[in-house]
Amino acid sequence: VQLQASGGGLVQPGGSLRLSCVASGFTLAYYSLGWFRQVPGKEREGVSYISGGDGSTTYAASVKGRFTISRDNAKNSVYLQMNSLKPEDTAIYSCAARAGPPLPRGTIGRPSAYDYWGQGTQVTVSS
Repeated sequence: VQLQASGGGLVQPGGSLRLSCVASGFTLAYYSLGWFRQVPGKEREGVSYISGGDGSTTYAASVKGRFTISRDNAKNSVYLQMNSLKPEDTAIYSCAARAGPPLPRGTIGRPSAYDYWGQGTQVTVSS
């Protein structure tokens, strides 16, 4: 069971990146999925969530309107499209999969609510 995240890099403020997360060893279609980010010295922060039930999505207030989470069950993948990036978006981004029931609508959940994690990909927003 593995999640492999990719797509991070260095981008200028206002730029865009698309993160990808591919699952192996299990079928993502049966899971709810989340993206989290973390900077050194701070707690891991939930960025976005997509339900494994009805496909509803949730975003942190800091990224709403700029980031879009999506999934492609045929490719066993989840994505995070990040537009209008800001320096404060700089972090290590990780994908996560939740095997339990979908979270209540409007919530991303704590890291402990997720069962499987990818290794993270670095996103740096700087001029």
